[in-house]
Amino acid sequence: MSAKVTPEKDRVPFLQKAAFGSGHLVNNLMPGALGVFSFFLLTAFGIDPFLAGLLGGLPRLFDAITDPIMGYISDNTKSRFGRRKPYIFVGAILSGGLFIVLWQLDPDASQAYNFWYFLLFSLIYLIGNTIFATPLIGLGYEMTFDYKERTRLMGFSQVIGQIAWMIVPWFWALIANPDLFETQAEGVHKLAVIVGGACMVLGVLPALFCKEIDQANLTDRSELSLKSIAENFKDLISKMVEVFKNQPFVKLCVATFLVFNGFQMVASFSYFIIVFYMFNGDYGAAGTWPAWFSTVSAFATAFLIIPVITWISNRWGKRNAFIISTILSIIGYILKWWGFNPANPWLMFMPIPLMVFGIGGLFTLMMSMTADVCDLDELENGMPRKEGTFGAIYWWMVKLGQGIALVLGGLVLSLVGFDQNATVQTTQTLINLRLADILVPASTAALAIWVMWGYDLTEEKAEEIKEELIRRRGEL
Repeated sequence: MSAKVTPEKDRVPFLQKAAFGSGHLVNNLMPGALGVFSFFLLTAFGIDPFLAGLLGGLPRLFDAITDPIMGYISDNTKSRFGRRKPYIFVGAILSGGLFIVLWQLDPDASQAYNFWYFLLFSLIYLIGNTIFATPLIGLGYEMTFDYKERTRLMGFSQVIGQIAWMIVPWFWALIANPDLFETQAEGVHKLAVIVGGACMVLGVLPALFCKEIDQANLTDRSELSLKSIAENFKDLISKMVEVFKNQPFVKLCVATFLVFNGFQMVASFSYFIIVFYMFNGDYGAAGTWPAWFSTVSAFATAFLIIPVITWISNRWGKRNAFIISTILSIIGYILKWWGFNPANPWLMFMPIPLMVFGIGGLFTLMMSMTADVCDLDELENGMPRKEGTFGAIYWWMVKLGQGIALVLGGLVLSLVGFDQNATVQTTQTLINLRLADILVPASTAALAIWVMWGYDLTEEKAEEIKEELIRRRGEL
């Protein structure tokens, strides 16, 4: 245990933590709302399920290209307003506004019209969202250079971000409620305006109140201009190669891929188990239990798990905190076998405090550790610092894995024998479904522990790197 006290200059004031957290709330609210709203492409706007799948997958490929480019641009920007905040401000307004436009489809138009409308505006929306989200992630990595304060900052931002997941499950009920909206299409149109407007207001706060790294200490940034596009592209590729040579960072990416996407692969299974196992296919009887399950999970993550993880991390180190939290999540997954009990629906909440240690600890710790990795990269490769590029590649891996998980999740659902046209599933199907819901995330979490076992960027090593970088830069 380290007794080192965080210097005052490395502490992030509460207002800045709150502003940075509001950015993470937007980063969670938009994809969460996008996932719920996408269901209504089928029921409200008549899009074929296969075409709806394309509308979900094709923009992700485009996103994988724009993220690293935006990270590189942000890392090398020279502006009196900073290299992150101008993009965050403009990107928040663009992404919020474009989210509203994206969901103004016409329920009376042809399927072809709505398909191309949504695909086109999805691509434009993702550009705006990338302009906002990628510099925001990079900003978080450089707001403090203290090992422990980084975890406190990321933990605080994740707490605020979890508020989105307390809200999003209820969008289903709001949009489909005939007492609120005459049609589902009207519900999507009007709720999109509320979500997009909220994201614009909350999204600009990091640009207004957060503090960037002193640009006087940033050297060797590339010139960004139309004339230097070819040279910039070659430089981007070389920077990405440097990033992938960073072994601690690769471990973080692989571990995240395993934990998050093991969870994502079966994320919808809880809903099916509640409806078909606990309530025998009666959607009316299942009522709001699935929404409450998601909301309570997010609430426990925000106000119980993340503070505990932050404390464990600052007491025993980030690697050890990851291993502890992941083991606890595996125990939570196993307890779901007894928690999903038709005789007592309230038991479904029993595994949650342990289960959510996995995702709750994951992004709090991984974002904090990625900030440490950025210091290591500067030590090994010099300037410019590449927080934007590291953040873009890390989240690109998350998005890529999420896409794969969605495909594999459908495959697993098919393999367990789930029949989407049947009101009542067979006993064997339900047993297989419940086993997959436990074994898939528990197995990938165990593999992630194995990957992180050799992670060696400890607090002591991080402090040595920090002191050497201070000496190199000539800082006091």
